[in-house]
Amino acid sequence: MLTKKGKYGLKALVDLARLAPGETAFVGEIALRNNIPKKFLDTILLELRNAGMLRSKKGPGGGYSLSHPASEIRIGQAIRVLDGPLAPIRCASRTAYEACDDCADPQACQVRLAMTEVRDAIASILDTMTLEQFVAVPGAAAIIETEQPQKRVG
Repeated sequence: MLTKKGKYGLKALVDLARLAPGETAFVGEIALRNNIPKKFLDTILLELRNAGMLRSKKGPGGGYSLSHPASEIRIGQAIRVLDGPLAPIRCASRTAYEACDDCADPQACQVRLAMTEVRDAIASILDTMTLEQFVAVPGAAAIIETEQPQKRVG
């Protein structure tokens, strides 16, 4: 599941992708526009900057901007930077594999095999989707909107 950190990070990336070329935004502006706690956003943007997705400049005319065109930033990579591996369980991860303590044969484990397929499906979408596509797709913003569960009828 996408954490609040991941969701807020994606919202901030979308916000920055909508800026005019050469334009920057301060953390407070991004936080205000997207209803994100500023202190939390400070940490998120620093992680994205350290991962090479953002650049920052101090002082007047400073702020944050994308370090690459939105067409070169992959959504899957942004999520990994903020939330870690895409796999639903560690033993299905390619980048952070950990064997389960209770598993005698990981190669034959049906749970691991199924979750590996889930990981592959998620990665095939998120690793091919660019920030540019994410911003341009109608309804894509709804992916990261409020996590209010829908009431089920019946």
